Amino acid sequence: MKNSHLLLFTFALLTMSGCSVIGDIFKAGAVTGIIAVIVVIAIVIWVISLFRGKS
Repeated sequence: MKNSHLLLFTFALLTMSGCSVIGDIFKAGAVTGIIAVIVVIAIVIWVISLFRGKS
């Protein structure tokens, strides 16, 4: 199960081109971009806490 989450996360990272995703977000508006950045930071913190909690 742990490997499937890592595989899904890796697949998402590889399929999304960073520049095009950020460009599309800011075309939609600055508020949407800020919300998206906050969500991404929250997800990264959550993933890090999952790995640190297992140790």
